Amino acid sequence: MVKRLISANTSEMLAMNGAELKQSIKASEGRVVLSENVVVHEPLDGITTGADLILLNALDVLNPLILGLYNGEETMATAKAHHDGKTIHDLQKLVGRPVGVNLEPVDPDAKMAEDRLVIPEGRMASEKTLREVEKLGFNFVVLTGNPGTGVTNKQIAANIKVAKNVFSGLVIAGKMHGAGVDEPVVSPKAVETFLDAGADVILVPAVGTVPGFDDAELKEIVKLAHSRNALVMSTIGTSQEGSGSSFIQNIAIRNKVAGVDIQHIGDAAWGIQSPFENIYALSKAIRGERHAIARMARSINR
Repeated sequence: MVKRLISANTSEMLAMNGAELKQSIKASEGRVVLSENVVVHEPLDGITTGADLILLNALDVLNPLILGLYNGEETMATAKAHHDGKTIHDLQKLVGRPVGVNLEPVDPDAKMAEDRLVIPEGRMASEKTLREVEKLGFNFVVLTGNPGTGVTNKQIAANIKVAKNVFSGLVIAGKMHGAGVDEPVVSPKAVETFLDAGADVILVPAVGTVPGFDDAELKEIVKLAHSRNALVMSTIGTSQEGSGSSFIQNIAIRNKVAGVDIQHIGDAAWGIQSPFENIYALSKAIRGERHAIARMARSINR
């Protein structure tokens, strides 16, 4: 048995495999916070925040480049991709948290609702990139789409199957928003296909972030996922990461009532990461000041 994530030290968290990390999140009873950070911008002031899990966005896993990770590599002009296989291990050591990455299941045949944004191969989900995620030592992978990239639920389901075959970490899957595609962002039918494919965690928009997706629909999906031994992560990925602490707190409580296991807060507020005061507001709302401050203050050397 594993320790619940909200009480685990760095050495305990980073030693967990995918199944253990899943159980540790489940044991935390809806009090896990995930922060998403864009790697092509240096974290503000060189610090991380009080999240339990760190998700990297816009990382090319075939050419790993993370601004600010190494001294003298704080800008795009000075940073470089490192191919020694140490990048993610070095990041885990510095932040003391399980680290994951977004990979995007782009569907070339998707019916687009807006102009398509073309992304590098190293950001797309495929057997090649998922094998690279395993080699780099990530703790989890998120199969989702950034705005305009043409990610479909069908393609997400196909890549879940690949991920479960080649990646030993936690597999999180779903859409935070439309990703430029003319289809429902989330539906019980899509969730069923993700579960059938083997997803460990179902990703859904947080109630209050996507038009028309309400508390009752979220509860239905949570019950469905939990009945299949999967977890659920609600996501704030619609620039509302910068809407202020009162909004964040309201969203946090509504989604906790619905039963989600992880609450994600995205990077779109400043295009880098969420304002730290909003991450703190989310953390404090779903687990109280004690656990919020403990996560920020606990030594990463334990």
